[in-house]
Amino acid sequence: MVRVKKGVNALKTRRNILKQVKGYRFGRKSKEKAAYEAISHAGTYAFAHRRDKKANARAIWNVRINAMLRENGTTYSKFIGALKKADIQIDRKILAELAETSPISFKAILLKANS
Repeated sequence: MVRVKKGVNALKTRRNILKQVKGYRFGRKSKEKAAYEAISHAGTYAFAHRRDKKANARAIWNVRINAMLRENGTTYSKFIGALKKADIQIDRKILAELAETSPISFKAILLKANS
């Protein structure tokens, strides 16, 4: 079996890893082992936080809807129940935007759901 020297490949891998950690602090930007660990953790957090971002957006929509409903004398849970009974299929993102930008339209939906 012929001996394979992997100097070129190892240098390429090292160079790519160190490019990815540009801007990190301390040894994480210059030491290969620490840099590799930093990259793997960063990737894990990025994956998880892409999911968290969606959950946070939905929570904000719910708060905006509830704030407008409280002004109109009802609550979020009663409103969502009334929407389902009235078979009005508007998602929370649109409801939150209506609550913020056009309260008159939102009140019309509220009246339609309660009737």
